[in-house]
Amino acid sequence: MIQTIKKAWGIPELRKKIIFTALILLIFRIGNAIPVPYVNTDLLSSYLEGMSTTVLGLYNVMSGGAFAQATVFALGVQPYINSSIIIQLLTIAIPALERLARDGGEEGKKKIQSITRYATVAIAILQGWGYYMLMKNYGILTEKSFWVALVIIASFIAGSSFVMWMGEQITEFGIGNGISIILFAGILSRVPSMVSSMISGLRAGTLAWWAAVLVVLGILALIVLITWVNGAERRIPVQYAKRQVGRKMYGGQASTLPMKVNMSGVLPIIFAQSIAMIPSTIAAFCKQPAEGTFWYGFLNAIDTKSVLYMIFYFLMIIAFSYFFCCVLYFFNRHEHTPNDDICTDYCYDINQ
Repeated sequence: MIQTIKKAWGIPELRKKIIFTALILLIFRIGNAIPVPYVNTDLLSSYLEGMSTTVLGLYNVMSGGAFAQATVFALGVQPYINSSIIIQLLTIAIPALERLARDGGEEGKKKIQSITRYATVAIAILQGWGYYMLMKNYGILTEKSFWVALVIIASFIAGSSFVMWMGEQITEFGIGNGISIILFAGILSRVPSMVSSMISGLRAGTLAWWAAVLVVLGILALIVLITWVNGAERRIPVQYAKRQVGRKMYGGQASTLPMKVNMSGVLPIIFAQSIAMIPSTIAAFCKQPAEGTFWYGFLNAIDTKSVLYMIFYFLMIIAFSYFFCCVLYFFNRHEHTPNDDICTDYCYDINQ
């Protein structure tokens, strides 16, 4: 790995891309440390700490803790991810968008990308307004007025739009997918605080040394497993038909068609976790039922630590994985290469 990085750094073009990506990530981290005005961040952090098992806790994790601090980039890449998924689904459901994606060529892709940007801003407006109302209703704001509301909501919208722009710049001029890299950087930023908490637990005696070792080994093993599964592919054998041109015979070679095992990525996990957390999120905003009542037992049954929640979460991941693979990939025939039509008889298992 170190040798690969050295070789990449030795290539001027790749070195520029690496430096550009690093500068964008630096700006992203600076924005995550700038809070919006008129917000009591200490009170907000304490409130969201008790909401860690809800959708708000998921947002806080994916934003790298910026959501709990009400920073300029508190909304992070969530509006862009949501708008991208919605536009992808609408491309299948609405014939006009489907024709634009299939027959529009490069211009059609630009139009769909522009629609995704507008949808991102619209979702950012809704989420920014909802976040402001949450802080207002729970007395987290230091001042309340129309001007305060405008400043806070506009800051969230501008921050989310700027994060979307930075992700697109990384994709175009940097390395890899910009939105994925920004999301990874936000989640990775929580590692120092986790390590500090583990060290504090070891010093205080609340965490055994062998338990800390098992946690570190488990994390490393999980990273290796995820990397292995993400890079795994199934190679489908393809037999090309022979054809005669003049007196010469061409074709007849055997090849393989690589297909990724994990075609849907992390989208099913994000969707499943968001939906599985909806009941606990609603319950967090309602009055807690008395012990021994039906609703008290129901809330305990759907708690994020319960067996029922884990089973439901597992089934939702399978369902969304099937949905994304079948609907977004196999039903979009226009995204296949022309060779798929040539070797229909030889790739029968795939096309059916």
